[in-house]
Amino acid sequence: MADFCNFLSDRRRIETLSVRIGDIFIGSGYPVRVQSMCNTDTNDTEACVKQAMEIADAGGELVRFTAQGIKEAENLKNIKEKLLAAGCTVPLVADIHFNPEAALTAAKYVDKIRINPGNFVDKRAVFQHIEYTDKEYSEELSRLRKKFESLLSVCKRHNTALRIGVNHGSLSDRIMSRYGNTPAGMVESAMEFLRICRDNEFYNVVISMKSSNVRVMVHAYRLLSATMRNERMKYPLHLGVTEAGNGEDGRVKSAVGIGALLTDGLGDTIRVSLTEHPANEIPVGRTLCDHFSKVPDQIEHKVEEKYYSPFEYKKRETLQNGIIGGDHPPIVITSGKNRNMEIMPDMFYDDTANNWLFMNLSELNSGTIDILRNDPQKIIVLETSHSNGTGEQRAFFLKLGEYGLKNPVIIKRQYSETDIEKLQIKASADIGILFLDGYGDGLWIENTINGAVKEEDIVSLSYSILQAARVRTSRTEYIACPGCGRTLFDLEGTLSEVKRRTSHLSGIKIAVMGCIVNGPGEMADADYGYVGAGSGKVTLYKNKEIIKKNIPETKAIDELLEFINKDK
Repeated sequence: MADFCNFLSDRRRIETLSVRIGDIFIGSGYPVRVQSMCNTDTNDTEACVKQAMEIADAGGELVRFTAQGIKEAENLKNIKEKLLAAGCTVPLVADIHFNPEAALTAAKYVDKIRINPGNFVDKRAVFQHIEYTDKEYSEELSRLRKKFESLLSVCKRHNTALRIGVNHGSLSDRIMSRYGNTPAGMVESAMEFLRICRDNEFYNVVISMKSSNVRVMVHAYRLLSATMRNERMKYPLHLGVTEAGNGEDGRVKSAVGIGALLTDGLGDTIRVSLTEHPANEIPVGRTLCDHFSKVPDQIEHKVEEKYYSPFEYKKRETLQNGIIGGDHPPIVITSGKNRNMEIMPDMFYDDTANNWLFMNLSELNSGTIDILRNDPQKIIVLETSHSNGTGEQRAFFLKLGEYGLKNPVIIKRQYSETDIEKLQIKASADIGILFLDGYGDGLWIENTINGAVKEEDIVSLSYSILQAARVRTSRTEYIACPGCGRTLFDLEGTLSEVKRRTSHLSGIKIAVMGCIVNGPGEMADADYGYVGAGSGKVTLYKNKEIIKKNIPETKAIDELLEFINKDK
C-alpha cells in the first residue's frame, strides 16, 4: 500500500493501456477525454442526432445513449448513419442495464458498450442480506461468465470497446453478501469481469467506479487502481461523480471527486453528470482537464502508512483552539468586508498575532517546528504559491505527522478568476482532496481580482466544497441523475422546484431520479427519494423503502413535502 501512496499527489499520469473507441484512443498516452450522454428518447432518431451534434460541437469527444431494449439498440444503427451523413464522427456508446441481449445487438453498431456488472446478468438487487454458499456463489459466477463471454465475442468481431461501469448502490446481492455496499464490493464487482476479459484476451476495456458519495467514489477508484496493479492490469479509467445534481452543487461535487483523482494521476476520460442540458457538461469537463493539463513541478516526499491511507477516511488529530480544530467541523473564512463568517478577531489579519502562524512547506523548519511544539494550539494558516499547490499542501500535512505536530490548520488558496464557474471548478479540484483525506480545520479562499467574484459566492463555494468532501453539512444535499432516454418526466424542472421548496431543510439528502434503473440503489445515501415510475408517474421513497407508488407527477412534490414534514 505504501508503494501505491508514493505515486500520489504529483499529478503524473499512471500508465494504462490504450483503448481505441471509434477514431479516438483513451489511455495515459493521450489527453483526458471529455464525454456526455444524451437525455433524448433513443427511438427518436432526429432528436438524438441533434443532441449528439450539440454535445460534439461543444467539444464532447464521446456521446452515450441508453439502450434499454432491443428496439432502442437497433435504432442506434440509424442514429450513427445519420450522424456520419452529417459529417459527425463522434464515437457512440450504448448504455445497458438488465438486458444482455440489448448489449449483443448494440455492440454491432456502436463504438463502445457500457454494462453495469451489478445488473448485467444478476437479477435486480433486493437490498436484503442473502447468504450464498461457496457453491451458489461459484454457480452464479459461471452463469455470469457464459453470458459475458458472448458479449466479448461480438465486441471482438466488431472492434467494439467495453466499459465496465460499476455504480455504488447498484451492486448485486451476491457481491453485497460478501463485501457489503462498499468500495471493496465495487472493486470486486469490476474485477470479476476484468478477469474474464483477461482470460479471453480482450483488452479493449475502460472501467468506472461511480457514486454520488464523493468520498466513496474516490476511495473506490484508488482501491481499484491498487488492485489492478497487484493483478498486473493497466486498464484506463472513466471518472465521474454520479447523480451530482445541477448548478453549483453539480459542479463542485464533480470537481472535488474528479479533481482528487486527476491529482493522484488517475483518470483517462471524464463525464461531469449534471441535471442540465448535456452540452453544459462539456465546458465543465474541459475546464477540469485544462486545469490538470500542465504537469507542475514535483513534490518530493515519502508517504508512510501511519500518516495516510488513500482507501479510508481518517480525520487528522488536532488540538482545539476556540472553534478551530479538535472535533469542531472545519470553519469558513473570507477576506471581504464581512471578513469571517464564523470568527472575526482583527488580529487574524495580522501575521504577527500570537494565535496564528502564516506559512508554507518551505517555512517548516527547525525554528517554526519549535514554535509549534511549544504552542500546540497555535493555528497554522497554510499558504502556497507552488505550481503544484495541492501536492505541496498535502506534503505539509505529512510532515506535520512525521514531527508529531497536532496544531490546527486553515487551508488557504488564492485565485485570480473573472468567472465564478471557473473558480468553483478549480478551487474544488485543488482543495477538496485535502478534506477528503482528512486534513484541514478550516478553509479560506481568496480571489485576488477585486470584485470579479462576489464575496457571498466565495462563501457559498467554500461550504459546498466542505459538504462535497463530507466533512461539514450546512445545507440540503441533492442527489439527482442527469436523465437519459429512460426519463419520462421533466427532470431538470422538477429538481429546480424541489430545490426551491426544500432548500431550507439543512442536513437532509433528497434524491430526484429519472427512473427505477438509477433510482432505488444509486440514491443509497438519500433520506428521501423522488423516482420516475412511468409516464407522468412518480414513486416516493424514504431511504430505500417505498412510501407511496405511482403518484401523478403534478402531485408528487406536494406529497414529498408532506412526508418530510411529518418526520420533522
